[in-house]
Amino acid sequence: MILVTGGLGMIGAHTARALLDLGHGVVVTGHRRLDVPSFLAGRVAVEQLDVTDRDAFLALGSRHDISDIVHLAGSIPGEDPVDFFRTDLTGLVNALDAARAWGVRRFAVASSLGVYVGRPEIPWTEDLSLPTAALPHLIIAFKKAVEPLTTHSLAGSGVEPVVLRIGTIWGPLVDPASPFCPIPSLVNSASPAPDLHAGDGGDVCYAPDAGRAIALLTTAPKLNHDTYNVSSGRPFTYGEFAAALGIDLPPGGANGPYLDISRLTADTGFKPRFDVPASVADYRKWRETNPR
Repeated sequence: MILVTGGLGMIGAHTARALLDLGHGVVVTGHRRLDVPSFLAGRVAVEQLDVTDRDAFLALGSRHDISDIVHLAGSIPGEDPVDFFRTDLTGLVNALDAARAWGVRRFAVASSLGVYVGRPEIPWTEDLSLPTAALPHLIIAFKKAVEPLTTHSLAGSGVEPVVLRIGTIWGPLVDPASPFCPIPSLVNSASPAPDLHAGDGGDVCYAPDAGRAIALLTTAPKLNHDTYNVSSGRPFTYGEFAAALGIDLPPGGANGPYLDISRLTADTGFKPRFDVPASVADYRKWRETNPR
């Protein structure tokens, strides 16, 4: 069984579905929200878990024979940054503790494309040294710290770490009003924000593709690296999404950086299955019967 913490969130749920489609048994955890999306219903074991509870976390190993862990659980920062860091760090340490105690084969953990902030090169590749730079969000600051914490914690343990530098993901289960990506709002309302231009854009990946990439990295027989970019491998413009919706955006704008996925493709054979029209059509069909 493969454990996916945060497996009822957007990226976690699509990762779980991809793992199931590859023939693996999956345990997903949720904390406050335990709604199981229709594509996972009856297919996964669901455990309610506060990942900051070490004893409860380790007890999962007595109920399931867990071979690998994908740690995607995380919280949203409130007013107190220390409280946020304490919560997510405790969850990470407990997950690492479980990985070592259970002797799992591979431990994949969510990082972020934001760790590259400050690098002028485009696209961003995994071999770039991470700069010392002011970071735009507490989540990115934590994700940047996750990487060495994970690799050092697992050194010499026999557990293989896989750092997932995840790009800008959208699709079924995304927050329709996501502050990190304007695409859900654009697709849901078919009415562009006043400051959105056709040439704006950058890194974008549809959630089912991201989940499949993570599943492949978790289950590949052999990996040649411990760090992988997870995204579509090409930049997108919001003009492309507007065209798929049959609306116009004002000209101008600037395309931002994006993640190179050559390493991911070389080691797993991953290629995205959804282009812009296909992702828009799939998401709109999903939203016909789902609230997010």
